[in-house]
This record gives sequence, C-alpha cells and structure tokens, in this order.
Amino acid sequence: MFRRAMIGASAGLGLAAPALAQNRPAAQPQRPQPARPAAPTGTPAQSPIGPVDTIARSVVLVDFETGATLLNKQADERLPPASMSKLMTMYAVFEQVKAGRLRMDQQLTVSEAAWRMGGSKMFLERGSTASVEDLSRGVIIQSGNDACVVLAEHISGSERAFAEMITGLGRQIGLTSSTFRNATGWPDPEHRMTARDLATLARRIIVDHAEHYRFYSERSFRWNNITQENRNPLLGRVAGADGLKTGHTEEAGYGLTASVKRGERRLILVVGGLPTMRARGEEAERLLEWGFREFDNVVLFRAADTIEEVPVHLGERRTVPLIGGREVVATVPRGWRESLQARIRYEAPVPAPVVKGQELGRLEISGRGVPPMTLPLYAGADVERLGLIARIPAVVGRMIGGGT
Repeated sequence: MFRRAMIGASAGLGLAAPALAQNRPAAQPQRPQPARPAAPTGTPAQSPIGPVDTIARSVVLVDFETGATLLNKQADERLPPASMSKLMTMYAVFEQVKAGRLRMDQQLTVSEAAWRMGGSKMFLERGSTASVEDLSRGVIIQSGNDACVVLAEHISGSERAFAEMITGLGRQIGLTSSTFRNATGWPDPEHRMTARDLATLARRIIVDHAEHYRFYSERSFRWNNITQENRNPLLGRVAGADGLKTGHTEEAGYGLTASVKRGERRLILVVGGLPTMRARGEEAERLLEWGFREFDNVVLFRAADTIEEVPVHLGERRTVPLIGGREVVATVPRGWRESLQARIRYEAPVPAPVVKGQELGRLEISGRGVPPMTLPLYAGADVERLGLIARIPAVVGRMIGGGT
C-alpha cells in the first residue's frame, strides 16, 4: 500500500516552532568562424513566480544548496558554449591532479599546435615550458586557447582524444547533453552544451575541487611580461561574486557562467547569446540580484527531526521514525508560508528488519511560486525483526484484520 500524507504550510509542518522553517542568515550587501546570429528576441524566462523578461538567448539560475531552478529560458537547448566549455577542460585537469596523475608544479612543454592556436591566448612561446598551475591560471583568467591545448595534449596525447575523454567524463558527472570536439570551445557544429549542463558543471567544480576554485576569483595574471585581466565582469562589481567563466564567439554571442555567494546562500547563473560585453555584465547582475531579492532559503526540518512515524510489520517496534538525515532546506519566494505544500510518500507498513539510514520514502515540496523539490527520507533507528514465536500473534492479527 502506498501511503500519502499532505502537510500544510503552517500547521502540519509545525512552522511556528522555533526549530523549523528558519530563514538562512541574511546576505551581506585562422579556423572559419560562423556568421553572427540574429539579435536575441527578448522573450521572457520562466520562473516559479512568473515570467521574467531577459534579452539573453538562454538562461538558467539555480540555487546551489537546494538545486531549485529559479529561472529557465531554453536551459536545455544545445548551444555553442564558446570558452565557457573551458570549465570542462579545467575540471578534467583538476581530476588528473586529484588522481595523482598530474602535479600543479609539473612543467609541460608547449607544442607547435598549441603555439599556433588563435583566439584568446596566454602567449606561450613554442618549445617553452610552463607549470600546470600557471597553465591553469592561463586558462581560467586569460582564457588562453594555447594553454588549453598544452594541457589537453599532455593528458590525452592529442586535443581530439582529450575532447572524446571529457565528453565521457561529462556524462559521468551529469552533463547529459554536452558534446566536446576540442579543449577550447573553438567553433565546431558538434561542440555543444546546455545552460543547465554548465550550471551542473559549475557546481561540480566548486564541490569537487574547492582547493582550486580560488583561481576563478583572481583578478589578473601576468605571463610573458603581459598582464591580462580576468574577463568575468562581475568580479569586484557584484557583492559575493567569486567565479567562473565567460565565453564569446560570433555564433554563440556573449555568455557567462557565474557564481555569487552571500551569507550561506550561493546562486549559479548561466546566460548565453547576449549581444555585447556590456549587456552580458548588466544582464547577469540584474538576474542575480532578482534571485537574491525574490527568494529565500529556509530550513524546514533539522537533521534529526522526526518527520513522520512509519508503521513496521513484524518489528520489535511498531513504528520507525522517518527523518531527513540532514537539514531539509527549501528555496521559497517571499510570502512562501501561504503557499508551501509538502507531501510525504512511503510504503507502509515497512517490513522488519529496518536499518538506520535506510531510505524509506521521499518528501515532495511544491506550491504556488515554490520551486519543486524531492528529497529522500530515511529510517531514524534500527528495528529488529520479531522472533518466530513473537511473530505468530502479529501474523494472525493481520490475517483476521484482512491485511496482506
């Protein structure tokens, strides 16, 4: 039997209790190029609280902690990512470092192919060497195509082989719609990513490689007596901005994958297809400010709070507590208390034995203006199975009562 329990926004959730539904702390203030695309149409992005106008061709705005999508405009359309795909190149480099196959102080040699790369450059000299750390800064801060090729050739032997490798790696980390044909984002009709995949990738970089994420906030880098500024227009301009990567080609327009952290809350924004550098910076800032202004993160349950008592069949206890196992946090709009709904789903009764931490159900959060979320729920205690003699009355009782 599948049991469903509806919990009201204020009564059933116990939101008046001080331990529940607390707001998070407030934030403190030579290769051919395709033809230029038509200007963005200005059609709105969709949000849980209604459409939001934007001139960007594609947008996704995601809450880092809860995964809630706050804005979506063509977020799942495969588009050219330009240099934003260098995020995947650097994720692969950091994975190699973590696995011990590459060291940040390791010197790599600049090949003829890397030296000849067009577009944005670190200005590496042919036959010279540079450390993996300096090459990483060259990719992240200077968007150096030459640095990308040096790293790709060392890891996989060729840039083409590297592109095949990172396509497979992307699938492993949840990039369901991304295909890479090079290490740089150089225009290729088959080199495609979605805004949602870029947001997923940004989160994976921050979570999986926190020790290297600091490179993305560095404002400039000097190599070969040439100082280049970080192209991210939000650094030093938007409170809490700390990375990630810009992109631009004639086909892709101007794009940005950005992360902003204020207090305990972080948002990830991906915008693409903007007509100018200025529009990229202004539109990204406007949409991020909208996300922080219109939504809050609230704690619905603490890690050990009992959300529901679930019946147990043939157990030494008649019920087992259902818990979240961690803080259950929801991203909700202002005025959320009037619209939030939560539904618990689980099979009942649960057959004994039950192991503490065993997944037993899920909590579905929804409501008008509330980004939908589904969270697993776990057994909060062990429940041993009754012995053979003790089980007889319980089995007989269920037979008499018509249970199965």
